[in-house]
Amino acid sequence: MTQGNSTRCSEAISEMPCGQVDAGTTGRRSSGTRSRVPFVVGILLLCAAQPLLLRADDPPRAWHFSAEQLKPFWQSTTMYGETVLFVKHGSDELPRAPLLFPPTRILSVRSASGEVTYEEGRDYTWEAGSRELVLPAGSRVVCKAPADLRRQPGSQPFALTHRDGQGEILFGGGHEYHDMQTMVTYTYDAIWPVAAPTLAREQLARTLARLQEKKTLKIALLGDSISTGCNASGWARVPPYQPPYQDLLVQNLQAAYGARVTLDNFAVGGTDTTWGLANIGKVIDAAPDLVILAFGMNDSAGRSAEEYQANIRSMMDAVRSARPDTDFILLATMLGNRDWIALQQELFPQYRDKLAALCGPGCALADMTSVWEELLRRKNDWDLTGNGVNHPNDFGHRIYAQVLSALLIAQ
Repeated sequence: MTQGNSTRCSEAISEMPCGQVDAGTTGRRSSGTRSRVPFVVGILLLCAAQPLLLRADDPPRAWHFSAEQLKPFWQSTTMYGETVLFVKHGSDELPRAPLLFPPTRILSVRSASGEVTYEEGRDYTWEAGSRELVLPAGSRVVCKAPADLRRQPGSQPFALTHRDGQGEILFGGGHEYHDMQTMVTYTYDAIWPVAAPTLAREQLARTLARLQEKKTLKIALLGDSISTGCNASGWARVPPYQPPYQDLLVQNLQAAYGARVTLDNFAVGGTDTTWGLANIGKVIDAAPDLVILAFGMNDSAGRSAEEYQANIRSMMDAVRSARPDTDFILLATMLGNRDWIALQQELFPQYRDKLAALCGPGCALADMTSVWEELLRRKNDWDLTGNGVNHPNDFGHRIYAQVLSALLIAQ
């Protein structure tokens, strides 16, 4: 399992190299994964060393894998570690935060690190039938005011301008948002209303056959900084040290099938489909059985859906010309912060639909876009974000892994 990088990281609208850490691997190869993660900076990218927060020579911490936590939540009755950020909107209001579903029973409420367990009544209250948790006076749970999640114009390295023009969105390049969030584990019996991914028996038949026959499965991942693992707690080297989604997927596949699974990660922060097309040769050279293409966040600064699709198609054509038996998963990205003026939110579903049109035998869609759209109908951006604008937190990385796992593991 590749542990977190010693960098701050956010997405970029365009990329500009600013040096590189080891063109080879930046992590050790123990569970069959490795990461090639150069430092990249762009118009809105911050990838600066953070010696006060992260140390490259710190030993990796243990992560306790749980297949139950990676079971797709829409196929479960237990929600593990759903994150919330409690916000107090007025002096006379109590801080509150929404869950995805009305709990039938709350099993635990903990700090995002897992190190502090909170008590019902003393630290939070909940009414049966409600999706909201409320913090009473004297609660030990972290809560913030809306102003805490904004900054004055020009006060941050990059202008993360709020859509309402009132300052900037607070940027968290390491574990700032993680430290403000709270995890809730609960049971529920509600139904998820969005069409969810299911086992891709026909689309990924070759990949599933390799797994079922316990042959080594070689995966190559090409994408942006979400796929480098940014803002997972393992990447940030803080408790609970959860790996990013791609490592969770590898662990889940190995546990489910008993097969050896390797992952070559060619993702680089700040990149888009134009960069991906220029670098697809690295994927071809890795001779993978399965390729995951995970772009869209940076393209959403303005690239048309037609150009986005053409770039993805060209990447696939290049791989198939060299390795015609390669399978593909096209990953439709999560949504960025709705209040960030730099992103054109309407492009995300357009990208998803263009990816879906490319799917068929040998190619499946991992639709994070539809899942994230529904998450944001029920929750706030700050409940789910890893950096404030366009990275998932631990909960989001697990959902990424669940969406991918649903295509590859029968439930």
